[in-house]
Amino acid sequence: MGRKTSQRIRTARLPASTEARRLLAPLKREIVELLRRLVATNSVAVPPDGNETPAQRVLYGFLGDNRVDVEMYDTAFLQRSRDPGVRRERHYAGRRNLIARLPGSGRGRSLLLTGHIDTVPPGLSPWRGGPWSAAVRQGRVYGLGSYDMKGGLAANAAVLVALKRAKIRLRGDLLSESVVDEEYGGGGGTLAGRLRGDNADACVIPEPTNLAIYRASRGGYVFDLATEAREAADYFSKEEVVSPAIPLGRLLGWVDSWKAKRRRVRRRGAYARFPDPAPVQVLAVEANRFDRNVPLSVPLGAALRLYFQFLPYEDVPGVIREVRRSLDGFCDRDPFFRTHRPEWRPLFDPPLLGHELAAEHAWTRCLVASAESALGPKAVLTAAEYPCDAFIFQRRFGIPTLLFGPRGAGAHSPDEYVEIASVMKTAEVLLAAALEWCGR
Repeated sequence: MGRKTSQRIRTARLPASTEARRLLAPLKREIVELLRRLVATNSVAVPPDGNETPAQRVLYGFLGDNRVDVEMYDTAFLQRSRDPGVRRERHYAGRRNLIARLPGSGRGRSLLLTGHIDTVPPGLSPWRGGPWSAAVRQGRVYGLGSYDMKGGLAANAAVLVALKRAKIRLRGDLLSESVVDEEYGGGGGTLAGRLRGDNADACVIPEPTNLAIYRASRGGYVFDLATEAREAADYFSKEEVVSPAIPLGRLLGWVDSWKAKRRRVRRRGAYARFPDPAPVQVLAVEANRFDRNVPLSVPLGAALRLYFQFLPYEDVPGVIREVRRSLDGFCDRDPFFRTHRPEWRPLFDPPLLGHELAAEHAWTRCLVASAESALGPKAVLTAAEYPCDAFIFQRRFGIPTLLFGPRGAGAHSPDEYVEIASVMKTAEVLLAAALEWCGR
């Protein structure tokens, strides 16, 4: 009797989070080195182009060296696709997605780990060590894209390599991809993967969430309002010099009225308790520059860059039509803009949509249980403060999608960083979830 009891103890299966922690522990140094190499590799994308492939090669090499089945493929086929989600103004030739697979035994649910490799440009403000320094200070990796979202991609890679080294075959297929063209309202890389057939029964995106689980994301739309007030030849004259600068203040007042209106939008679900559920933000204001190379003159023109966000259940095209009608009414009443009507220039079109997965969905429950087992008794289940490409998975292709990623700060800003310990915790939660969702 004692021998049988002892045998049962020895062969008892570890909790998924405990097993995940054990499998990942030997990999920490390699994952940190992978993260630093990814951050040190420029993968900036500025529409219509992107420079993602060098960083994809870094990830490809790491996975390949660990005998994970991995491939890169060109996304140029998007430009031949008739899918309405393709952004026709973007260039895709030479921009490569990466997909890695751990095939299952065929008796379980499949899971896709996905993230984007592209980053925004470093901007004009100075960085302490440079945007691609990948410096390690106080348990953090600094550099452009470290938080958004190369830390998450390193965590994804850790999950596959840990399983591969342990020779653990899950019941369901486990896929991990790294896509191009997510920033600047993209989604081309994500769309390419879905059209190509790299789909699964559930999906998780390790965007920066500070170890919270986001079951919803917002939609978003960025557009410029630009006006030209006069000809340069008219500057030295006896007539009044018409300037757009002061009228621009009135246009900002119109924007502020929309900001107040959107704060009052009906909210429910994952965004029910957000004090500003659908933000309206001014991203840029331009009317000459404080630059010694710019002559002292009244500006010829002026422009605003505006960012409207939308809740998952809103009629986004309908809201945009309402905003445009409101702008027309404002211009009809304004003495300057009645004559100098601003041009509406979308930064990307169609707009991004939101998504929301039910708190009681099986995939939500699985990830919450994995997070609570690995991180503590109460997982944070909330919604993203930003739009992303999650809606493509769930709304276009019916794949239940959650966001869960590491801690850090400074996304899209100088001295961006990600916390190393949180990258490993992200990998631990994702691996535990894969063990439970796909089946051991």
